[in-house]
Amino acid sequence: MNNLGTAVVTGASSGIGAATARHLSANGFHVVLGARRIDRLHPIAEEIGGTALPLDVTDPSSVTAFARAVPECRLLVNNAGGARGLEPVAEASDDHWRWMWETNVLGTLRVTRALLPALTASGEGHVVTVTSIAATEIYDNGAGYTSAKHAQSVLHRTLRGEHLGEALRFTEILPGMVETEFSLTRFAGDESRAAGVYQGLTPLTADDVADTIVFAATRPAHVNIDQIVLKPRAQASATRAHRE
Repeated sequence: MNNLGTAVVTGASSGIGAATARHLSANGFHVVLGARRIDRLHPIAEEIGGTALPLDVTDPSSVTAFARAVPECRLLVNNAGGARGLEPVAEASDDHWRWMWETNVLGTLRVTRALLPALTASGEGHVVTVTSIAATEIYDNGAGYTSAKHAQSVLHRTLRGEHLGEALRFTEILPGMVETEFSLTRFAGDESRAAGVYQGLTPLTADDVADTIVFAATRPAHVNIDQIVLKPRAQASATRAHRE
C-alpha cells in the first residue's frame, strides 16, 4: 500500500477518533494518535502501527510538546471535542460552557496553529475538522454546545480563505447522531439517559464518520471537499427524528 504520509488525529482514544485512526492507517497513512487518555491510545497505536502521544488540547503547553514531537504532518483531523450538560441558558453552568469552548474552539485553534507549518511544508496539507450539525442549527437547552460548534466551524471556514492559493485543503465534517461516548460525556456518565438519545432509531457509527473522513482525505490534491453533512436516515435535523 502507498505511504500517504503522516496523519494526526486528536481525540483518538475512542469513538470517531479511534475509528478514524484505524481507517486512515488501512488506507496508507502513518497515524499519530493524540488524546489525554494515553492508556487507551497505546493499544490502538500498536494495532495499526501508529504513534501514541499524550495531548490535552485545553493545555497550551501540552499542544506545544505534542507538535514538537510531530515533525511531519500531511493530514490533521481535529476531532477532540464534546458536550457537557443540557440546561437552558437561565441555568447554564459556567464550568460546562468554559470546558466546551476550551475543548471545541480553543483546542482546534491551538492544534491547527501549531501544526500549520508542518502541514504547509508537506506540500499537500489537509485540515479536517469534525464539527456537528450543531454548527449550523440551534436547539433548546443546547446553547453552550451549539455556540461552541458554531465558533469552531467559523474558525475552520476562515482558514479556507486565509490560505487560499496555498497547497492546503480544508474540509469540515458535520455529523448528526453518532453513537459514541458523546452522550455519556454530556450526561456525566448516566448510561440510561445517554442510551435514550438513540432509542428507536439506527444512529451513525464512528466507522461511518471515519469512512467519510477518509473519502475526503483521499481525493486528488486539487479537489477540496469543503463540507460534508451526514446524518442517520431517520434524522432530519437536530430537533427532528423518526423513532420506531
